[in-house]
Amino acid sequence: MNAKGKLVFALLAFIVPLDQFSKFIVDRTMPLNHSIPVIENLFSLTYIRNTGAAFGILAGSEAGFRLPFLIFFSLLAIGFIVMMLRRLPENERGLIIAFTFILGGAIGNLVDRVVYGEVIDFLDFYWSRFHWPAFNFADSFITVGVMITVYYLLRSKGEDPFSVVKNHPSST
Repeated sequence: MNAKGKLVFALLAFIVPLDQFSKFIVDRTMPLNHSIPVIENLFSLTYIRNTGAAFGILAGSEAGFRLPFLIFFSLLAIGFIVMMLRRLPENERGLIIAFTFILGGAIGNLVDRVVYGEVIDFLDFYWSRFHWPAFNFADSFITVGVMITVYYLLRSKGEDPFSVVKNHPSST
């Protein structure tokens, strides 16, 4: 296994178990819809289950459509990210880390969808009555991975930031 593969494997070996273990602990120790304030008027641990996608998108749709669609979309996204990771040269560590964060988060939430038919969320940030939708570690890794990718896009100064992918020998 090359250095890129070792980095991807090491990150995934951290991200997916962290996500799944945290959800396991919440599921086993908290009643559903229960909230434990951690920092008053800012942060609580709140156990909810999200049947939809990010921010509850599709949560109200028919389960017979929603679950297969979200599982299919997750598998499609995972396949795309793996393809991008394979094409990135080893010296693109920032993008490798970013895509691996997104991949690890996607895998973590996919496991929930397959096992429970929904995603366990529990990180609840709010100010007074204004709540950000609850999320989990998988969502956090996806968000950080996207932010790193956006940084690379902004840093590219008009150049194609993925030209390393297009011009890489494995992309032909």
